Amino acid sequence: MKKTVIVLLNIVLVLGFVGCDKAAPIADGEKLIRTLWSDFNSNDEAVFQNWIADGFQSVHEDKARSKDEEVKVLMALHLGTYTLDDFKATQNKNVVIVTYTVAVHETIDGKVLPAAPAERLSAFMYDGKDWKWITHANLNPIEK
Repeated sequence: MKKTVIVLLNIVLVLGFVGCDKAAPIADGEKLIRTLWSDFNSNDEAVFQNWIADGFQSVHEDKARSKDEEVKVLMALHLGTYTLDDFKATQNKNVVIVTYTVAVHETIDGKVLPAAPAERLSAFMYDGKDWKWITHANLNPIEK
């Protein structure tokens, strides 16, 4: 009986440690954003599928988008020269939230957005291996 209890306790301890996630590394929010924006000029859908987490949501002035909808937007995105600035990042365990400004000439779904600096917000989640993009807000007004 005593051996059975000890074996069961050891199994519980091992399962407890197996189920524990490793602590997320301290993220460099600015670096995540700069890498993401560099990848925006990619024409490789696999790049976006790798970056974007399942369950991703974005909001733009025209509507909210799912992961699949965002990938379609990104595949058709044509960026001009851009400037990223005013980074503010916070991290809570495995989530990093980054606000920043972007000045860029861009067209989304055939609609031109102003090139003046505009606020953006993105969040990333550490999945135990990589940082994944989980949400994005682009409230740059669309020109009418």
